[in-house]
Amino acid sequence: MSLRKINTVLAAAFILFILWFGTEFILSPETTAPGFGLPSWPSGDGGGFLIIKGIRDVVLALVLGILLVTGHRRALGWVLLVEALAAYGDMTTVLAHDGSVATALGVHGLTATLMVVNGLLLIRETRKGAAAPATPAPQPA
Repeated sequence: MSLRKINTVLAAAFILFILWFGTEFILSPETTAPGFGLPSWPSGDGGGFLIIKGIRDVVLALVLGILLVTGHRRALGWVLLVEALAAYGDMTTVLAHDGSVATALGVHGLTATLMVVNGLLLIRETRKGAAAPATPAPQPA
């Protein structure tokens, strides 16, 4: 399988996963929140923040999806690198609030690291194409 196909499959998997997870936070935050890794449910009217997290994830997925569908592969690589910061931020939040270390590292940290790998592979893939030497035009005899 070519690097291009591997990158496309990985990016599509991230898009679908992030879209699904975000949608779950919007539609049923009370059942999805425990999987995030924090030790307790938000008190008072804090549940609205879970929906905000869901909306953030859906938007992140849509940005990636648009770049993938329109063929902007180099930009997709860079955006994956930047969006990995959100997953690293989620990991840090879980760790800083006495949440599950396993979830912080195994879900958020692993997701972020795989996004970085996919982003770097996409940048590498597009750099190869951009750096390929042009074929010299045939000279008249």
